[in-house]
Amino acid sequence: MNEKTKHRLAESMKQLVKKKCIDAITVAEIIQLADVSRPTFYRHFRDKYDLVNWFFQKLCDRSFMQMGVSLTITEALNRKFEFLRGEKDFFAAAFSCRSQNNLMDYDYHCIYQFYSDFIKKGGEADFTPEIRFLLEMYCHGSIIMTAQWAVSGMTTPPDKMAAFLVEALPPKLREKFISLS
Repeated sequence: MNEKTKHRLAESMKQLVKKKCIDAITVAEIIQLADVSRPTFYRHFRDKYDLVNWFFQKLCDRSFMQMGVSLTITEALNRKFEFLRGEKDFFAAAFSCRSQNNLMDYDYHCIYQFYSDFIKKGGEADFTPEIRFLLEMYCHGSIIMTAQWAVSGMTTPPDKMAAFLVEALPPKLREKFISLS
């Protein structure tokens, strides 16, 4: 897929969210601003929310994929919040949507999968029911707090948000993440 076209579409969406909420934006507006055809849009994305989620995935690629390699969990979270803050209008709008295929759901699935894989990399191939429960609870809570931070103006500095989320880790998960970082 053509990354340049995807970025053009994302730039169009970023411009449009400055004027109205994502739910009110149409694919027709996005493609007109990006100067691409409707079939081109749908070759790359299922819908406008898929475009938002793709842009968010770029964030994950820049932050979490380095966790455990060259970044600690705190550093990876800090990168995430810095990136979100750098695209403040876009992500405030994206996290306020509750439609199907929304960013909160997408972020939950991404972060849960990432943390699951990270734990498995440390040798725990099969989660206990307790670890699975703690991870699901933590991921849901961290996404809700991230969305709240995004839609309320991102006034807490990114490094503080990262520290808060690390502090909120249940002790059994914190031990795993700290030991693997």
